Amino acid sequence: MIPAKVDADSITTIRDNGVESIAVWFEQHIQTFYTLGWSYLRNQQQMEELFYLSIIKVHKELPRYKNNTSFETWVTSIILQTCRELSDDRSLQASEGNEKRPDAFKALGQLKEYEKEAIVLTYFKGFSKEETAHLLQVSMEKLKDLLFSGIRSLRNEIGYGSAFNGCEEYHQDYIDYLEGNLERPKKIDLEVHVYHCQNCQEDLGSFQDVMLTMLNLPKKMEEFHVPPGFMENIRERLAEKERHRQQKNKKRIRLGLVSASVFAVLMAIVFFTGAPSNLYYSLTEEDQELRAFLQQDLGERLNLEAESDGMKITIKSAIADDVQTLVFYEIEDTEDDNQYMLVNYDGVFVENEHEIMDPSAYPRYFPPELDTDVNNEKKNVYQGKISLLPLKKDKGTIKLHITKLQRLIRDPSNRNGFMAYDSMRQEGEWNFEIPVTKQPSVEYALAEETEVEEIPVRFDKLIIAPTATILQYAINNEQPNKRIDVVNFSNLEVNNKKVKADRYGNSFFGLQYDISWTTAQTVFEPLFGEKPKEVNVQFESVYLTFEDQKIIELDASRDYPQTFEYAGSTISIDKVEIGQPSTVVISNHEIENRAYHSMQFHIVAEGEDESSSIEMNSEGVLVDKNGTVYDLYKNPVSYEEIEQPRYFTTVENVILHGHQVIPKRIVIFGYNATKYLDDVVKMTLE
Repeated sequence: MIPAKVDADSITTIRDNGVESIAVWFEQHIQTFYTLGWSYLRNQQQMEELFYLSIIKVHKELPRYKNNTSFETWVTSIILQTCRELSDDRSLQASEGNEKRPDAFKALGQLKEYEKEAIVLTYFKGFSKEETAHLLQVSMEKLKDLLFSGIRSLRNEIGYGSAFNGCEEYHQDYIDYLEGNLERPKKIDLEVHVYHCQNCQEDLGSFQDVMLTMLNLPKKMEEFHVPPGFMENIRERLAEKERHRQQKNKKRIRLGLVSASVFAVLMAIVFFTGAPSNLYYSLTEEDQELRAFLQQDLGERLNLEAESDGMKITIKSAIADDVQTLVFYEIEDTEDDNQYMLVNYDGVFVENEHEIMDPSAYPRYFPPELDTDVNNEKKNVYQGKISLLPLKKDKGTIKLHITKLQRLIRDPSNRNGFMAYDSMRQEGEWNFEIPVTKQPSVEYALAEETEVEEIPVRFDKLIIAPTATILQYAINNEQPNKRIDVVNFSNLEVNNKKVKADRYGNSFFGLQYDISWTTAQTVFEPLFGEKPKEVNVQFESVYLTFEDQKIIELDASRDYPQTFEYAGSTISIDKVEIGQPSTVVISNHEIENRAYHSMQFHIVAEGEDESSSIEMNSEGVLVDKNGTVYDLYKNPVSYEEIEQPRYFTTVENVILHGHQVIPKRIVIFGYNATKYLDDVVKMTLE
């Protein structure tokens, strides 16, 4: 076993000697971490990546290490997080390498992430429950729940089945009893009960077998050796990374000198000629959207910088109004050619959000801006924006705390050159205090009503804010057999100036003043202070739900496929199979002129009980306005590139879990469809 503590002198030595000393420490303890890695990973390539990335992370985080926990526990927390990231990385899953994953870990691979981690750290790695709970950041009670549910799932993998037939009130005592930690009164009570309850005897016996299997797993892995040359390969990669970093630093120094000279000339022009701010920003700000805000004096350039783990984040500016607080940023990877972006609520949060921000609003979503010149120019720099909640008051200082960055991956098969998101995240710590001043918004009451697919739609309010233009409207929901779920607009025209609708800018209000109407809003591009005289809005499409019930009887003894008619289409029941689990497969691959996009249905079965469950897996295709079909499984394409896409379900695979669950009928409640529109509504201002 590794010592529980590493003395201060050893830590100092590791810090002073850098990455190489950490690699030596990993090599001294390689067996325990190597076998731990196989609990999560699938091939040798992932194992090498695990050690390489973990050594780099330990080196970067070492200045923050406090000796209030064991060094082994601290390192394990880093390895654990890296295992999670790599286990989700499909690019590394594809290559199996020469050495397959050990059979002993296959059952563990079927568990939920936190169940697996609780079992591996407690029974395989040998940590105390307190250490495991600390690593997983859960309470002791939650840890016991994870251990119980994980062992229960392993029973099914080992062959005992997943169902517990014993008395539920005693389940929580199983682990403490088998580990000898149960209080004496509870221990006596459990033993007396088990003596008289056959089901509890069987449950407890199988539970004990699984626990013993987990406790004996490390002994079975003693013969599992690290392949020759494993650490040598990692050391070569570390050395190459260091050489690359040094070359980058030299290049940055040269570029810095050139940039300083250009900036000095520019400042001289502004000083001697009195050039206005819009000219200044047109010459200095490359982000066109931010440039427009700065030229309208809606914000100021901040250029707040923070660097952690080789990643430098610059907060360029922040524009605040009643709709949102828009933060423009730049992320530079100073050590490698990677691009990263910020993702709201995933490693990005405002420490003083409850104090200064309005919780009733919703931050907007912005997809990666992949086609801008600046993001295509440099492989290691990404410029983007993120939406935060609006301010409560006119002024404030946002304490922004960032701990994760989302990596973007270039993909030649994608016309944008990106695969948008990657499973890899860069961890670190970047803290900013961002001063913001809330800009005013103007609201205009509207009085207009129209009909869409014979359903009334009412326009209530137009809000013109610096960062967005918002149209608030309401949909009548009194029709019994048809309703509008989503309205999509193409553009809004104010004083002959058109602004586009945000594809992700539709939302509904939680508070309804009239139960006959559902209120909603759509976000459009900003108008920068236009005073509306004429307002027109153009529809693009509506997403509808039709109530149309139909019941189809099922009989597993019949030959399948069988067909039935619904909503003008011929639908196939490809399979009805009884077993553990039972399966029903429904399909319709005919897309042209199909009235429905997806059906709302339920499988009624006999033999269902509390332990039964239904799992539904769908397949489908995207179809654009012109009828072009995009099969995303065969030819990946960016969703943003498709003109008014509709999703058609082609296969519904329904799995009924439980003991002898027999599917008897399909009950269809209704279906969904999209209708394209181009109507223009002219509105009157009150």
